[in-house]
This record gives sequence, C-alpha cells and structure tokens, in this order.
Amino acid sequence: MTSKGARTGQPRRAILTWSRDEGDYVVAGTASGSPTTPSWVHNVRTNPEVEIEAEDRTFRATARVVDDEDRARLWKQHVAALPHFAEYPEKSGRVIPMVR
Repeated sequence: MTSKGARTGQPRRAILTWSRDEGDYVVAGTASGSPTTPSWVHNVRTNPEVEIEAEDRTFRATARVVDDEDRARLWKQHVAALPHFAEYPEKSGRVIPMVR
C-alpha cells in the first residue's frame, strides 16, 4: 500500500499482509508486535486516499481506520485467516488498529 505522508505529503510505501471482508481488503497495524502504531496508520487517518497493489492488480482506494465495534470482529477474522497475528496485541501492549 502506498499512502501519502501525514506531515510531508510524500508517498510512503508499506508492505502489508491482508485479509478480506465483504470484498474489501483489511490490514492490521501490528508493526510485528511493536509497542508503537506504524506510521502508515497515521498517514491514512490524515490522507485516506491510497494506492493498493494486491493480487496482480494496482488500484486507488480510500482507506478507513475502523474504530467502532466492527474493529474487534475484523481483528478476529484477520487472526483466523492469519494465525501468527494472534500474539501481537499481548506482545505490543496496545489495541491493534484495523484498516479497511
């Protein structure tokens, strides 16, 4: 995913692992269990227009950080698809943001 830097406005590329929900791509701001939320999450909060490369396609999309009750559902679904993510909340000590 390429987002626009919140402060600089410059393109910022992040290599992310995704799952799907109702046709949407869903990514988790785990930073591999780091205690700090990755900067790309702040970038998409500030500038939600992103470019996605997935499944041999490149396209523009509008990213949305899911802060409502749907976040927990998306997290559980993401972990079901990608079980190695399960350890990240405890390892990081923070709520992992989910982005649709």
